[in-house]
Amino acid sequence: MNKSLITLSLAALLAGCSLAPAYQRPEPPVAAAWPQGEAYKPARSTENRSAPDIAWREFIGNEQLAQLVQLALDNNRDLRISILNIEKARAQYGVARADQLPHLNAAVSQNAQRVPGNLSPGGQATISRQYNGGLLLPAFELDFFGRVKNLSQSALQQYLATGEARRAQQISLVAEIANAWLALAADQERMRLAEDTLKSQQITYELAKRRFDAGATSGLDMYEAQTSAEAGRNDVAIFRAQVAADENALALLVGAAVPRELMPHGSLETVTRLAELPAGLPADVLLRRPDVLEAERLLQSANADIGVARAAFFPSISLTASAGSAGKELSGLFKAGSGAWSFAPQVNLPIFAGGANRANLDMAKSDRDIAVARYEKSIQSAFREVADALALNGTLDERLAAQAALSTAAQKSFRIHEARYQKGSESYLNALVSQRELYAAQQNLITTRLAKASNQVTLYRVLGGGWR
Repeated sequence: MNKSLITLSLAALLAGCSLAPAYQRPEPPVAAAWPQGEAYKPARSTENRSAPDIAWREFIGNEQLAQLVQLALDNNRDLRISILNIEKARAQYGVARADQLPHLNAAVSQNAQRVPGNLSPGGQATISRQYNGGLLLPAFELDFFGRVKNLSQSALQQYLATGEARRAQQISLVAEIANAWLALAADQERMRLAEDTLKSQQITYELAKRRFDAGATSGLDMYEAQTSAEAGRNDVAIFRAQVAADENALALLVGAAVPRELMPHGSLETVTRLAELPAGLPADVLLRRPDVLEAERLLQSANADIGVARAAFFPSISLTASAGSAGKELSGLFKAGSGAWSFAPQVNLPIFAGGANRANLDMAKSDRDIAVARYEKSIQSAFREVADALALNGTLDERLAAQAALSTAAQKSFRIHEARYQKGSESYLNALVSQRELYAAQQNLITTRLAKASNQVTLYRVLGGGWR
């Protein structure tokens, strides 16, 4: 009996075939190269690595930010949920894979029966007992048409898809942490600029007040200086609140309290040490993005489900068997001559199901077509994200140079007007207007530097930057 079971099991493992259509990766529905034009930088011929080959630590460069990102990877709850989803999918795949192998159980049972006297041949009530013990082979399907194999393949691809989703989430988390940290550095610099400007405005206001008290000027200069100082005080309060909000947002992303030593210290320009990322070719970059790979895994899972639906049109063969001993007394269960076995093969041939099998197959094909469309849409969305980021990257250097030149010119203009006001050769109005232009230019310079740094982080994310 045991030899027969082994033979049948081997036959099931060797004879299985698959009715799933052969998988072919759809052609990417995007251009073979990134857009070109005045908004884009020319590609560098020295590029020999693509962004997915550059690990996030290598990209970040700043050790404080790198430690903060690692702290987030260890504590972020969303990422922790993704990891738990991977464990769940792995367990589901283990269950599906186990169905490809026969299960063997040990069982001991008792069957007791009482027959009343009016139904017993002897006219007296009788009680009978039977004890059984041995090995049991539950219903095991011989997978001739690949139904169980395709179920396992579908579960495998879904499991792998959760891994890609986790990679995508990790890349996004690294980018979010970097952007939040850089935004905090920018707001800290804005606050320091507002505080320094406020000190200058308060000094000017005190000078204008003394001149007014001495009768040297009208009250107009004093009130204009006071207006400027109060507006500066309002800006300082706004930026203090914004810095606090940035710190709270960073703590939420990290999933733990952020140590003060890991906060940015210094200007945005000095703390930003992000590496330049090569754009590469669309086919090399997009097909390696975790979200695109996730969509492809789900497409492969849907492809395997077609094989499951097709197998329902064919006969299925299942085996149920047991081998052991039986007896009327428990003490004699394993004595000589008590051997017992049973073997119950079953063949199920679908004849009429009201069109359910055909409907299930049509539904599986529709699911596969939907998965194809989602896969192609993920590539198209990824292509646009990269193209937009490259366009912004190609123009930010020019914007940054123009804003820096504007800030320098505004500073020189303010110094001239301030010197003239100090000498009493002109009213404070010209100096006030010039100071406001300088303050706005300096704030915009910080904003442009932040846009430059954020664009580098965005490129890291959309190019599928290295997640290791």
